[in-house]
Amino acid sequence: MEKTLNNFSVGEEGMVKRVSGERRIKRRLFDMGITPGAIVYLRKKAPLGDPLEVTIRGYELTLRKNEAENITVEVEE
Repeated sequence: MEKTLNNFSVGEEGMVKRVSGERRIKRRLFDMGITPGAIVYLRKKAPLGDPLEVTIRGYELTLRKNEAENITVEVEE
């Protein structure tokens, strides 16, 4: 099942399938290591859902909700 990272629940994990968005945002996400094939794990979510803290490629990364909605992830059910 595919869903965007902003719709993840805490503790959920999946593999990045694609990164979309305008060129500037897409480039920034790629520079942070969010590329197709990377495994991403949602560690924490702020009370209002923004920002999100994820683990990807062995390090913790904080993303805004509007950035996370550009990341499509494949989740095993």
